[in-house]
Amino acid sequence: MVCAASQLKMLLLPVWASVLLGLLMGFLPVVGMEPTGGAASDSDHAPNVEPLPSSSGSNCSDITVKLEFSTKVVEHEYIIGFTGYFSAKARSLYISSALRNAADDGALEWRIVPRENPASDFPSDFELVHIRQASPGSLLTLEDHPYIKRVTPQRKVFRMLKYTPSPQPAAPGNATRSWQSSRPFRRTSLSLSSGFWHATGRHSSRRLLRAIPRHVAQILQADVLWQMGHTGSGVKVAVFDTGLSEKHPHFKNVKERTNWTNEKTLDDGLGHGTFVAGVIASMRECQGFAPDSELHIFRVFTNNQVSYTSWFLDAFNYAILKKIDVLNLSIGGPDFMDHPFVDKVWELTANKVIMVSAIGNDGPLYGTLNNPADQMDVIGVGGIDFEDNIARFSSRGMTTWELPGGYGRVKPDIVTYGSGVRGSGMKEGCRSLSGTSVASPVVAGAVTLLASTVLNRELVNPASMKQALIASARRLPGVNMFEQGHGKLDLIRAYQILNSYKPQASLSPSYIDLTESPYMWPYCSQPIYYGGMPTIVNVTILNGMGVTGRIVDKPIWQPYLPQNGDHIDVAVSYSPVLWPWAGYLAVSISVAKKAASWEGVAQGHVMVTVASPAENDSEAGGELTSTVKLPIKVKIVPTPPRSKRVLWDQYHNLRYPPGYFPRDNLRMKNDPLDWNGDHIHTNFKDMYQHLRSMGYFVEVLGAPITCFDASQYGTLLMVDSEEEYFPEEITKLRRDIDNGLSLIVFSDWYNTSVMRKVKFYDENTRQWWMPDTGGANVPALNDLISVWGMAFSDGLYEGDFTLADHDMYYASGCSIARFPEDGIVIAKNLKDQGLEVLKQETAVVEGVPILGLYQTPSDGGGRIALYGDSNCIDDSHRQKDCFWLLDALLQYTSYSMTPPSLSHSHSRVAPPTGTDRPLPQRLEGNHLYRYSKVLEAHLGDPKPRPLPACPHLSWAKPQPLNETAPSNLWKHQKLLSVDLDKVALPNVRAYRPQVRPLSPGESGAWDIPGGIMPGRYNQEVGQTIPVFAFLGAMVVLSFFVVQLTKAKSKPKRRKPRIKRPTYLQQQQQTTTTTTGKNPAV
Repeated sequence: MVCAASQLKMLLLPVWASVLLGLLMGFLPVVGMEPTGGAASDSDHAPNVEPLPSSSGSNCSDITVKLEFSTKVVEHEYIIGFTGYFSAKARSLYISSALRNAADDGALEWRIVPRENPASDFPSDFELVHIRQASPGSLLTLEDHPYIKRVTPQRKVFRMLKYTPSPQPAAPGNATRSWQSSRPFRRTSLSLSSGFWHATGRHSSRRLLRAIPRHVAQILQADVLWQMGHTGSGVKVAVFDTGLSEKHPHFKNVKERTNWTNEKTLDDGLGHGTFVAGVIASMRECQGFAPDSELHIFRVFTNNQVSYTSWFLDAFNYAILKKIDVLNLSIGGPDFMDHPFVDKVWELTANKVIMVSAIGNDGPLYGTLNNPADQMDVIGVGGIDFEDNIARFSSRGMTTWELPGGYGRVKPDIVTYGSGVRGSGMKEGCRSLSGTSVASPVVAGAVTLLASTVLNRELVNPASMKQALIASARRLPGVNMFEQGHGKLDLIRAYQILNSYKPQASLSPSYIDLTESPYMWPYCSQPIYYGGMPTIVNVTILNGMGVTGRIVDKPIWQPYLPQNGDHIDVAVSYSPVLWPWAGYLAVSISVAKKAASWEGVAQGHVMVTVASPAENDSEAGGELTSTVKLPIKVKIVPTPPRSKRVLWDQYHNLRYPPGYFPRDNLRMKNDPLDWNGDHIHTNFKDMYQHLRSMGYFVEVLGAPITCFDASQYGTLLMVDSEEEYFPEEITKLRRDIDNGLSLIVFSDWYNTSVMRKVKFYDENTRQWWMPDTGGANVPALNDLISVWGMAFSDGLYEGDFTLADHDMYYASGCSIARFPEDGIVIAKNLKDQGLEVLKQETAVVEGVPILGLYQTPSDGGGRIALYGDSNCIDDSHRQKDCFWLLDALLQYTSYSMTPPSLSHSHSRVAPPTGTDRPLPQRLEGNHLYRYSKVLEAHLGDPKPRPLPACPHLSWAKPQPLNETAPSNLWKHQKLLSVDLDKVALPNVRAYRPQVRPLSPGESGAWDIPGGIMPGRYNQEVGQTIPVFAFLGAMVVLSFFVVQLTKAKSKPKRRKPRIKRPTYLQQQQQTTTTTTGKNPAV
């Protein structure tokens, strides 16, 4: 029995060693990890809402979080914004006084909607009012009151998280997966599941490697600052999300939990808010950046994921009242003209609240930035994976606020890890999520930790923090500025900069180099030349000296004569007031006439001096000043021939916001808004890149047609135009085409019956939405081209076909209703989509005219090409591109070369005369005039406004410098008076996560035991314990395996009984006699 017991022990020891090894390697569940499926939902949850699933279960990789989002206007409810903060009694008196006159004209029922939340006891700058029979006159009467600033409808917001199985990763070398955006109407949480790992595709020929992640705070070296005693202490950070459980074991310093919803709970029923809070401030397991920070939890979404604009406004006011330092907002939406929301964000940052917000999950499409992350005063965060690839889901720039006349700003500001990041589970344990709403709290946590390291907290403000982050960011190679902003978050360098910071102004980007590729895309993709449209670079001025500031005198243009700086002209426009903390500096660059035939590089710089009121009036002059330099470097080429120059009409493209302009493809019900700007550098980026590769020079017209010299261009390209046309534009275009300019038009659907029938039904809110126009404004286009006997119809068609040996797809396009008899017309058999929408019937229409080519009869006249669908050149929902067709049309318009594949096509038909059916008419009662640059309201139908004057730039007077320009404009970006060597750090070991191939179907998340608490504990010991434990376990395991092998190989033999020595027996007898006790064995 003794021998059997010893052998049993030897057999069990390796088993226990294996168990220990499994625990160390994370193969087995650890105490504190959540069970599969997460914790049970609370009793007050809606039956159709689930919490976020835990990543500790075996099926983690099979779960994808799909976000759907929508909004609707709440009937009869209006947000009344005031010019200041007033008591509830004063607000009621002002509204009563304003509505008294309106009530005299008829019955007007109204009441103030009570708001029961923590902010109701304090003065407010808005009121929620229910007006039963609100008329435009009564709303105008409200706005006429001197203390009422704005009246806007109350909005109800829906956010849905749905859990669906994730597709298995494709095998290496397979084609990349398509990414379909579920575009929200308004603001939504920006999180995805752990299954969404995407790279940019730049290394698609290699097998994807993924990091085996430690906690994201340690990867970004937060432990270096923890060792120095910085753990976020004294910094108030607010999380606007779904709440947090009261006794969650990960958090030790939750100062306040507030509920702004209509549910009577403070707990998180979904897990998203808990995850975000954990990334910022978790104290154990999946450690956050700032565990000692003061957490303020704002529950602004219900368990049904419903929120209202008024809830956010009240919560924002309360955050200002509580003097919050950092605010994380992992929500976003396309509406940068939601005035109450945007104004309140400005007010927050003006009160020194550093707002960090997710940039959006609508990548890889360009022009998909979300608000408020696209605002100058907000830190907009994009996502990368652990291999430093831009996450596929991360939204891309540019901003579209400035279109059509200007150009967008650089966003995101910074990128950081947003794929497979670990954070706190809803009740306990950890889980992994992906999305820019994950990257946002990573930066918010880093900002909280950085703020706690600064002794003089007065130096920390939204501008100075953003300056430190972007100046210290590590640029990612091979990625442009509209994808990565200023680069990857570098916590340690940001700490060094912030702790040697002096209040100053800075620029974003800090230089303009039109020769640097690919970072400066799209500027680097096309050189400039004499006679071209000015190149506009929109630079953001960050003012760390104060919330308000101004530019002293005017910016100064100083060209470098040895570097041919006098070959370019520069004009500068700028914000009259820098508030809050920021402003714009729009730099327009053009080539001087003397360089019309010259090729080379020209350099110079713009000097800007910013002044801000000094907080201490004892300062000299009562102002702080800072002078910054903006280097400029451009590549100039001789003016290309007219045939190679294409002009893109941006002026007549409209988008959401402010109006409701529908998508061009009616099949895309989950993405109904046309909100990407319709610009060659946003959703027409691929088309632009193709034209550049074919040798064409593409310029943008951001003004009426009357404002360009048509003799300089071969083709005017109009795509998806929604705007009306001035009568003067129609007259000038006819004259220009008679003189040799050519025109290409890509139209889209327009059918008033379909618009009335469909009204863009939103399946989430069960609401009908009336668009202000169709995919394109066909009646306006027909007015433009009617002089040549051309017109589009209101037919609505779709279908696949082959043209010139190319597979094509017609997506919700219109047909050509009228065309000159000597023109070339191509027709195809297509499905009548309009009939399907109106009567749910399917029919194929034979011989639908879709393409027309026409040579105008005047001597030296231009050519016109019409095509009824733009989806084949639009990146938004393109299924099959038709860039070859665009090439063929440009060959025709620019060189008068008719493609034989079209002129001799079997699909060529006689041009339609348009006598069989009436041409489409404008929708009666439409509100296009509200958003149009051409129309204005009138007693009858809207009428054209007076033609605006063409923009004229005021070129800066040069102050030449006879000195050599710097050869490399991009260095490690440093702020003025910042010396990183003066900031001491402990020994820093660069961390590079280990990588290994991830097999198909394997989860992107690993269960890693919790580390040692940062701050008061030795972090280095916590990091080395698992290593030594692993090595010890391996030694013990090896020893017992060897012993077991030896035991099995030796023959069994009986051991002889050992006789005890005589003197020991005598000693034992003596002891027994003396004590009367037996010895312990």
